[in-house]
Amino acid sequence: MSYINPSMGSGSRTVRRTMEFGRTYVVRPKGKHQATMVWLHGLGDNGSSSSQLLESLALPNIKWICPTAPTRPVAILGGFPCTAWFDAGELSDDTTNDLEGLEASVAHIANLLSTEPADVKLGIGGFSMGAATALYSATCFAHGKYGNGNPYPVNLRAVICLSGWLPGSRNVRNKIEGSHEAARCAASLPILLCHGKCDEVVPYRYGERASYVLSSAGFRNLQFKAYDGLGHYTVPREMDEVCNWLNARLGLEGSRR
Repeated sequence: MSYINPSMGSGSRTVRRTMEFGRTYVVRPKGKHQATMVWLHGLGDNGSSSSQLLESLALPNIKWICPTAPTRPVAILGGFPCTAWFDAGELSDDTTNDLEGLEASVAHIANLLSTEPADVKLGIGGFSMGAATALYSATCFAHGKYGNGNPYPVNLRAVICLSGWLPGSRNVRNKIEGSHEAARCAASLPILLCHGKCDEVVPYRYGERASYVLSSAGFRNLQFKAYDGLGHYTVPREMDEVCNWLNARLGLEGSRR
């Protein structure tokens, strides 16, 4: 699937870049469909591996949508092409070298959720770069629009970040302050951040800083979980935490069946 993202520009000088997304995998709910979550894989992975992990969770009332990121040259890998939600150079939570690519991915994700039934609760989660993209989506939701000014179309009810970071963190407070509606949306959005203290790929301090920046900006319904001895991967106790948190925050029924 392709998505054309208009970059910011004036008049006829606006530049367009077409993003070719890979295959999207769907895990259907085994029980009553109460929520839909988009789950975003990490750098170089795909939606298939995400769907296999999520299918094993005891969450029968959630539909999981697992897209695959575009394949693109990635600066942090010396320009080697692989699946990535945006191009990443040196890991940084202050800025991103590829805001256009990040926002195209965020818009694609919102598009996937926009066709879900009106009575179904919507959320986004992810691992590593996918988690970073999920957190950026949270800031767009609270702000009510993307960086290019177009309205953000989805009412998010849950965001999960596993071993991730917050791109563009220095701008988050400016997005929220000065708007009562943005402050209300930020305060009402449940966010779960989980990070291993032994993460050698996205160091623990990035997760800790994301939690601090978001809380300071008014995202009050936020929980940060640290895991001793955990590196850059998931473990069953972390996924159990995800299940318990989603059950509580989304008010899911019959999840223990």
